[in-house]
Amino acid sequence: MTDFASIHNLLLDLDGTLTDPHLGITRCIQFALTRLERPVPPPEELLWCIGPPLRHSFCALLDSDDPSLLDTALHHYRQRFATVGLFENEVYPDIPEALTAIRTSGKRLFLATSKPGVFAHQILDHFDLSRFFDGVYGSELDGGRVDKTELINHIMHNERLSQQTTLMVGDRKYDIIGGRNNGIATAAVTYGYGSGDELAAVQPDHVFHSPAQMAAGLTQSPEQTEISPTPHHPSSTH
Repeated sequence: MTDFASIHNLLLDLDGTLTDPHLGITRCIQFALTRLERPVPPPEELLWCIGPPLRHSFCALLDSDDPSLLDTALHHYRQRFATVGLFENEVYPDIPEALTAIRTSGKRLFLATSKPGVFAHQILDHFDLSRFFDGVYGSELDGGRVDKTELINHIMHNERLSQQTTLMVGDRKYDIIGGRNNGIATAAVTYGYGSGDELAAVQPDHVFHSPAQMAAGLTQSPEQTEISPTPHHPSSTH
């Protein structure tokens, strides 16, 4: 088990880890599908789209890997997201307090999201979270660095972070796999959109069940927590 005292750099996911974006993401997907005149699932059937690269989600929703069709779907999605959807979002309770405690302990924070960086910056600014971060990293609008392994590798090299002192924290398997592929410690949060089974399957090094527990674990002597095998289904009342 990782000694948190040796961790000086935290890479934090955004959606499902710092904020609950379900309204904005599901409504923008519905908007895109409506524009494409395709069947539109209800919001609760689109929660699985929170976390994976959006292009992959549209590939499954449209049952197609046609680049032109996927580009059009992304265009419609971003048309609404850029002006409305990115603010249909809310910060999880206790996140500002948790980030304050972690920063006060001397650790550096970096955002690592597969969401385009231009939107990530706006979201952090809107919710007054930018002040906590030493760097904000997201994907490119053309699809570059949308994969978490590639994104984390870019952050590690750009910020010259060491594997031994860096921890990736996120709510989906993509965060854990991306961190492990880069040789760094990983931690899963269970209050986001990854089910218990999904997270148990990828075996993160640590598990946090709340922002307060995350802050306590990263600023004090950690206690190992177990992942429940029961899938976690996020509530729309987050």
